[in-house]
Amino acid sequence: MKHNNSMKQENENRIRQIGLNIAFYRRMKRISQDELSARAGITRQWLAEIESPAKVSMPSVDTLLCIADALEIPPAKLFEFKEIET
Repeated sequence: MKHNNSMKQENENRIRQIGLNIAFYRRMKRISQDELSARAGITRQWLAEIESPAKVSMPSVDTLLCIADALEIPPAKLFEFKEIET
C-alpha cells in the first residue's frame, strides 16, 4: 500500500494531466477557451484553472462530462494518463 503523501501527489499529477488533456483536445479542435467554456456551460476562468498545470483544480465529474461532450470526445480520453516524472 502506498503512503498517503505519495498517493496524494500521484492524484495531483493525474488531475493536472486531465487539465492538460482538455487543453490538448481543445487545441486539436482549434477551439478557444471562450468557445469551449460556452459549449460546456462553465466560465472561461474555470476552464483556464482546470487547464493550468500550475494549479490542482478539482472539476466535478459533471463538469468533465460536459467538457468531453463539448469537445465531442469520449470522456475516457480525458483520463488517458502519460507517465509523468516526479
